[in-house]
Amino acid sequence: MSTQPKLSGTTNAFFVQSTISFGVALVAVSFGIAYLPVDGWVRAFLAIGMLYTVTSAFGVAKCVRDRQEVTELSSRIDQARLEKLLAEHDPFKVEG
Repeated sequence: MSTQPKLSGTTNAFFVQSTISFGVALVAVSFGIAYLPVDGWVRAFLAIGMLYTVTSAFGVAKCVRDRQEVTELSSRIDQARLEKLLAEHDPFKVEG
């Protein structure tokens, strides 16, 4: 019987909560920029800055996720090698 590894450490509730939180924050900042009592150029500059920040945050999150996946994969490979060595080792074998 084969067991499949768990793909994600987060629950669906946490994913929904994070998505809603991100959406609320994005709408709130957009609303604040839209109703700021400044010139249109300043609003445009702040909006582009906000979009750049959001895309950068997604990029950083992807890099962190990728690094974590590589670490998990290498630790699984090391664990498999250790299990193989332990399975092949016979403590009662006399070498001589």
